[in-house]
Amino acid sequence: MAGKMRLPGELSVGDVAHRSGLAVSALHFYEAEGLIRSHRTPGNQRRYPREVLRRVAIIKVAQRAGMPLKTIREVFKALPQERTPTVADWTRLSSAWKAELEHRIDRLTRLRDHLNGCIGCGCLSVRDCPLHNPFDRLAEEGPGPRLLDPD
Repeated sequence: MAGKMRLPGELSVGDVAHRSGLAVSALHFYEAEGLIRSHRTPGNQRRYPREVLRRVAIIKVAQRAGMPLKTIREVFKALPQERTPTVADWTRLSSAWKAELEHRIDRLTRLRDHLNGCIGCGCLSVRDCPLHNPFDRLAEEGPGPRLLDPD
């Protein structure tokens, strides 16, 4: 095995921070939030299993996609024995999150495209509001800017 470097099975918090690109404080936060786990050595140092890098990467991707930490934590807790997601788990997760992203993209596109016009708030004071919301008919759908926030 000369010339082959053996990778450690466990990583220090500094190793995880370096490899993941996160600050040590972020890792401590994720651990406090129940997203990742470590154990303590006899010298009271944190040690993480190498697979924590996959968990942290999934957390980062999910956060960039706009998923709240609560949602990410629930997904992790739903895995058998809260294991690190496998390739099959990731495929399932990313498919479910894709639908949520499509919904957000649709809402943002609608917001972008109607930002300068009537937003359906019911004031009917902008010149084109009576065309988009005659007699404030959108009030029947609920409160707020119905054209931009239909949820």
